[in-house]
Amino acid sequence: MRTVLVSGASGIIGYGILRSLKKSLRKFKLIGTSIYEDSAAPGFCDIFELAPQTSDPRYIDWLFHIIEKHSVEMIIPGIEADVYQWSESLSSLKGSGVVALLNSPYLISICKDKWVFYEELEKARLPYLIETTLNPDYTFLESKFNLPFLLKPRQGHGSKGIVRVDSRETFLKHEEGIGEILMAQPVIGNDNEEFTTSAFCDGNGNYYASITLRRKLARDGYTEKAEVVTIEGMEKAVESLCSIFKPYGPTNFQFRRDNTGLKLLEINPRISSSTSLRTAFGYNEALMAVDFFLENKIPQQPLILPGKAVRYTEDLIFYT
Repeated sequence: MRTVLVSGASGIIGYGILRSLKKSLRKFKLIGTSIYEDSAAPGFCDIFELAPQTSDPRYIDWLFHIIEKHSVEMIIPGIEADVYQWSESLSSLKGSGVVALLNSPYLISICKDKWVFYEELEKARLPYLIETTLNPDYTFLESKFNLPFLLKPRQGHGSKGIVRVDSRETFLKHEEGIGEILMAQPVIGNDNEEFTTSAFCDGNGNYYASITLRRKLARDGYTEKAEVVTIEGMEKAVESLCSIFKPYGPTNFQFRRDNTGLKLLEINPRISSSTSLRTAFGYNEALMAVDFFLENKIPQQPLILPGKAVRYTEDLIFYT
């Protein structure tokens, strides 16, 4: 029985990973960690461990203690902060004998700052680029992108912090952040033309398996509704991006589509928030990752079930 630790187990990604592993025919000893003691996390794992903040100076020592305490063989990040912290501590993690589910160090590095990623994507001269600028002049931005346009945080995940600028008044409230914190982009397509594609990548510019969902976002920036789709040009787009950035392991590509074709919103070099939905449609990337990194099993393209998904609030009861 393999022992797997999933961080951020109180969040939609973390408990999505745990639920996906529990749904497999394999038996796992699942360790869930979270900074929240009163969360839903204990309901999805075999052992729950209360964690310090990732930014806490004691965090890495605490993580090594938990790895040793439970003889953990693989750790999977359920929050973005852990992706970056674990990546910085990768040599120490390898020395401990644990396998950390981390993507290409290069991709993790450039995806941390969306402006840096934009500059790298611009060099590739692919047609999926969304024009982006740090120019803080309202007249310039209105002329270039028309109204409304977007101000996006350079760091962060989901759609959190995005400002839809529909007037000078709205713009002036956020003007000081443009450059160091925010960047400007046009609005691409509409809310019905947003797609999330996850691929299991080989680190050499190719991928083994993939699934694409058309999605609608909840207010918190995560996928609320999804539908399995096949999109013309998506395979070529993912192949092109893989050939340039060479992701390794589960990787999430987010697109919008306008009248010129697919446009890349971002790459998440990790398992993303739709993972439990993907598992329900036959694409269990968490299980693929365990099999690939611990069992040396090459992922195969699974049969993807057609259908739609709607997320809703449910109750999880702990009797005492």
